[in-house]
Amino acid sequence: MPVLSSSFDPAADSAVENRRAAERRLDEIAALLEQLNAGGGLRYTERHRARGKLTARERIELLLDADGPFLELMPLIGWGTDHPLGGSIVCGIGVVEGVECVICANDPTVRGGTMNPYTMRKLLRAMEIARDNRLPLVNLVESGGADLSSQAELFVPGGAMFRNLTRLSAAGVPTIALVFGNSTAGGAYIPGMCDYTVFVDGGAKVFLGGPPLVKMATGEESEDEELGGAAMHSRTSGLSDYLAADEADALRIGREIVANLNVRKPGPPPAGRSDDPLYDSQDLLGVASADLRVPFDPREVLARVLDGSRYEEFKPLYGSALTTGWGTVHGYPVGVLANVRGVLFSEEAQKAAQFIQLANRRHVPLLFLHNTTGFMVGRDYEQGGIIKHGAHMINAVSNSTVPHIGLIVGASYGAAHYAMAGRAYAPRFLFSWPSAQSAVMGPQQLAGVLSIVARASAQGRGAVFDEEADARMRASVVAQIESEQSALANTARGYDDGIIDPRDTRTVLGLALSAVHSAPVRGADGFGVFRL
Repeated sequence: MPVLSSSFDPAADSAVENRRAAERRLDEIAALLEQLNAGGGLRYTERHRARGKLTARERIELLLDADGPFLELMPLIGWGTDHPLGGSIVCGIGVVEGVECVICANDPTVRGGTMNPYTMRKLLRAMEIARDNRLPLVNLVESGGADLSSQAELFVPGGAMFRNLTRLSAAGVPTIALVFGNSTAGGAYIPGMCDYTVFVDGGAKVFLGGPPLVKMATGEESEDEELGGAAMHSRTSGLSDYLAADEADALRIGREIVANLNVRKPGPPPAGRSDDPLYDSQDLLGVASADLRVPFDPREVLARVLDGSRYEEFKPLYGSALTTGWGTVHGYPVGVLANVRGVLFSEEAQKAAQFIQLANRRHVPLLFLHNTTGFMVGRDYEQGGIIKHGAHMINAVSNSTVPHIGLIVGASYGAAHYAMAGRAYAPRFLFSWPSAQSAVMGPQQLAGVLSIVARASAQGRGAVFDEEADARMRASVVAQIESEQSALANTARGYDDGIIDPRDTRTVLGLALSAVHSAPVRGADGFGVFRL
């Protein structure tokens, strides 16, 4: 297979500027992650420890294999909102007894682990990842249930949590609940609907209604332990399968359950050589342009991500604004679609549609590297069939059944975001670099369109167009869109699975590819009607 060459000069002025911009963004993200890792803060963490309890992240660490990886998902969801950063729950993929699992741990130091709308988005996404990739789901439960101040936004979508648990079980995806503390009201159905349950003696309290509610509803006087304690559920109700002596014992039992699941990966194992790329991953900080209006060659990224920097380009002379080709990451084969220049033309769309079909015929996962401003517009392009050709690409993406993994390294605007398997097109994983931006269109273009419409409207009314007001409007719109389209703004809404350090790209993609091979990897047998 051909080996990529590199013309990137890390000492060039543009590369230095790009690196500085990336480092500033990474510093901002590092500060947020430090805040996230502190949970609810020192006061609540100390109170939690005084009760003899482990934090959510300590529980995850003890559950995982020693020195095993943990790919945290959607860590910064909820940023910039009135809700806690991270949604008061830690979710990710880790290895337990050699088995990749999706792990979700309530953080009781953050508002008692109560669930808000962002908690629900994160949890439902984690369940989706477990379902699509057939990964066992391990719930580390200690939650006060719904955040009542958000109940109007939470109640209706919250029912999907319980439905999904039963559907995972029906699909043969194991579900496990290790209960460390409160799991009340609707939260009681998490252990109630999991395949395996472990309750910590003296810690777990699982009931539909606690003593105060029971008193109000029935007049009955009751205590926590007799109403929903771990010993009662282990000896009387049968809701608990295993009674753990303490938290460490519960995690030990959880590991034993996973070890005995007899999980085998149906997807093909790594087949190729997994030798390191020829070029330094540190260069990736300087590759992506600080100014997204300046394109960069994604082959410089691929040369630092693919095994041995090997890349067999498909149709290199046709539709050159999009590179497509074959390579491997940690031995797993991938088909790559990466934007070279921002705009997609008819040639790129047709090339992509053919390549996606070939990947499905070969049963090879697809890796999308986003850096696109959209499909080309204009009279000649409309008459040349840009809508039809864009539809070919979207048709192929929509009906492709091999796993899709997306990485937004720059811009990802308009219908081209969809055509590159954006979030709405259900990629198995979608990550962003700190430089990523995603929206209907760029801020300058959007402000310009609004200005043109306003100018035409004024002319139609015979009114004098207010240039100063227009300038203020354009500046305001640009500022608003820039704040709404940033990587942080999009990850806060749950529109990706997390922002990653560019230098970690190869590792993250390797973990994601390993996860998707826990399910069968098979291409589509057919596609929708292509309008020719």
